[in-house]
Order: sequence, then structure tokens, then C-alpha cells
Amino acid sequence: MPGPRILFVKLSSLGDVVHHFPAVTDLARKAIDAVQGVGTFGVELFRTADDRILINELAPRVHNSGHYTIEACACSQFENHLRAILGWPLGSPAMRLPAAVMINLLGNGKGTGAAVGIQQALEIPGAHIHVYGKSTSAPLRKMGHLTILGTSLEETLQRAQRAASKIQFGNPESKT
Repeated sequence: MPGPRILFVKLSSLGDVVHHFPAVTDLARKAIDAVQGVGTFGVELFRTADDRILINELAPRVHNSGHYTIEACACSQFENHLRAILGWPLGSPAMRLPAAVMINLLGNGKGTGAAVGIQQALEIPGAHIHVYGKSTSAPLRKMGHLTILGTSLEETLQRAQRAASKIQFGNPESKT
């Protein structure tokens, strides 16, 4: 049962924004079928300048680009992965709302892993924040993510960006 497809927008070395994107590709399914895959797979695809689609990664596990499913889908990637490997019926991957945006929370500099600004970010309606509990921050180190659901992609993206802008890890003055 294919889950929702997403569009991962690369804004930094780790990629910052993940949008739910309903377009389905046969290439990902064929790649998983070729290895007789069972469970959840993250399939990373790239579009070349001449519009060819290439597979960059075939990850036989839950994937960080799908963490948004915790809030956005009736059955998350984590639950469906366990169901699949145990041979249980799969849950519905249907979206709870038409739009979901996940933003990776990256380190702003060196320092502790303590997040600053969580309370302000939670004032944004619908903000779901996941901090990974890492003890130290470094520039661009993935420290967590946030997810926001909504009825329109544009409005949901704006709320997600506002919430993410409130959160900081590490000292931005210590970029090296």
C-alpha cells in the first residue's frame, strides 16, 4: 500500500522543508519490488537538468523525510513499518488534512543541544515540535523537526516557517 508521496525541498546541506506531495511515481514502487521489499522504504529521487528521474537512495526503514506522518497521516510510517514486518494488515496512510509541512530544525552554531524559543514556536497554531535530545549543537546539525497541518499548502508553509524561525540551537556567533 503506497503511502503519501512528498516533495523534499533542499534549502541547505540537509534539506529544510518537506511538503506532502500527492504525485505518485512508478519508479519508486518498481525499485522496492525489485528488491522484494517489505515494510517502509524511503526512496530519494532526483530530477536531472534534462528531466530524467534517478534513484539516489533506497532506504529499507522509516525515513527522516517521512517523520511528518506522525501527525499528518491516519497511520504513521512507524506504525505501518511494524505492521508490515509483522505481517499485520496495514493502516491507512491517508492524510488527516490536505496540507502538511515538516521543517528540519538545524543547529545555528556550536553550543548545547538545548532549544531556545520552543514556547514562542508553540504559540503558532498547530505546531508539533520534536527535539531529538542531542547534547551538543553544531552548524546545520539536525536537532529536531516540526510539523504543521493545514488546509492550504501556502498558509501551512507560512505557519511552519514562522514557528521554525522562533527556535534556535547553539550560539549563532560560533559558526565554526
